[in-house]
Amino acid sequence: MNIITQKDQQLFGWIFSHTQNRDMKWVRLISKTGDGHFYIALAILLALLEHEGIWFLAVGLVAFLMELPSYFMLKKAFKRARPSDLLVSAHIEPSDKFSLPSGHTAAAFLMATLISAFYPSYTVLAYSWASFIGLSRVLLGVHFPTDIIAGALLGMVSAWLSLGWIL
Repeated sequence: MNIITQKDQQLFGWIFSHTQNRDMKWVRLISKTGDGHFYIALAILLALLEHEGIWFLAVGLVAFLMELPSYFMLKKAFKRARPSDLLVSAHIEPSDKFSLPSGHTAAAFLMATLISAFYPSYTVLAYSWASFIGLSRVLLGVHFPTDIIAGALLGMVSAWLSLGWIL
């Protein structure tokens, strides 16, 4: 086992150990906001309410058209087992078999980056929310910390590329 994997698993173990015998209701709720329904509703609502919102929707669609195939290719390429398959019993059922990168985190950071670009006054709130989604995935036992970092990078790069291409 290489040193990065070892440290990643140690950090995961330390974070996950704080979830034992705790009510995970709030953590599950935070994670659930990253399922995708919220993004669609937000984009459509913004498109209906303001002129800038239609551009937010267009850039978001392009970003997700880049992010999703990349996400699936990376999952299949790395085939990294989830913590719940190796180390612990997860607090939720994982959405798929492999863990790297975190799709919830990728989508959350993609949206946070777009929100930051279109609505700068919400930057801190958007990135805090995205970070909490990433952390929730570790606390729930379905991702390692490096899965979260990879997901965040994937989401931000997808958003930056779409912003550069569309705007």
